[in-house]
Amino acid sequence: MLKGLHHAAIICADYSASKHFYVDILGLSVIAENYRAARDSYKLDLLLPDGSQVELFSFPSPPSRPSFPEARGLRHLAFIVDSVDSFADYLESCHVEVEPIRVDEYTGKKYTFFNDPDRLPLELYEG
Repeated sequence: MLKGLHHAAIICADYSASKHFYVDILGLSVIAENYRAARDSYKLDLLLPDGSQVELFSFPSPPSRPSFPEARGLRHLAFIVDSVDSFADYLESCHVEVEPIRVDEYTGKKYTFFNDPDRLPLELYEG
């Protein structure tokens, strides 16, 4: 039986920019950071308050992710927040573009989308 989501793995193009975004702007905590010389790659393990994790990888010259139009596969990564309005305002103060806030027609909860430095679609969902 599945018990929860352990982690989501993300491959980035600019490790420094993505590390800054996920750690300094989104506020994820660093669990471990390892450089793998054989792969010329970093692996950064990041922790969210609920115990779930994001793994941030760097690889030399990774191909772009087809996002627009949306491609088959993982669509986006959604984060739970207490207030979509407040967190969206915070992101905008950090010069992160945020889409207009919407209301889920089925749950009545607010949500919105924004992108990481590689244009990976991320969602804020009011929990």
